[in-house]
Amino acid sequence: MDVFEAIEKRHSVRGYTGRHIPGEDLDMILRAARDAPSAKNLQPWKFIVVTDRPTLRELVPICHNQGFVEDAGALVVGITEDEKWSVVDLAIALDHLSLAATALGLGTCWIGAFHPDEMGEKLGVPDDYTVTMCMTVGYPSTKGKSPTKKSVSELVCKERYRER
Repeated sequence: MDVFEAIEKRHSVRGYTGRHIPGEDLDMILRAARDAPSAKNLQPWKFIVVTDRPTLRELVPICHNQGFVEDAGALVVGITEDEKWSVVDLAIALDHLSLAATALGLGTCWIGAFHPDEMGEKLGVPDDYTVTMCMTVGYPSTKGKSPTKKSVSELVCKERYRER
């Protein structure tokens, strides 16, 4: 699958089979995240990858009771250092991860609704890091499709801002 097909096919998956993700596939998508650009190449982020089913179950209440967290093959928890562009850099890395996962037939979902302090405490995150974003990864239980998007002309102004 080329990158344009992965971009077109990627969508938020909120239903997973619970199937284990092979280590080589998990390594491949984590390498894709590692290869993402970052400001000054500082890479001021780390991932905590949770695959243990009982731990995933315990994280559901921390993720505002989003039950699909338990059924995912993994929850990737992104933590950041206190650097100017760390949140942007983490988002770029997770986007690379999501596209690589799509290319391998895996689904992903950004998790923004969670309790950062509780997540950090549960996963042993040191005080000099902030739990910033999470993403589920796994085998989708249903076939989904990307939602309809606005046209490019609705989103892009050339040369200067203009009202539609």
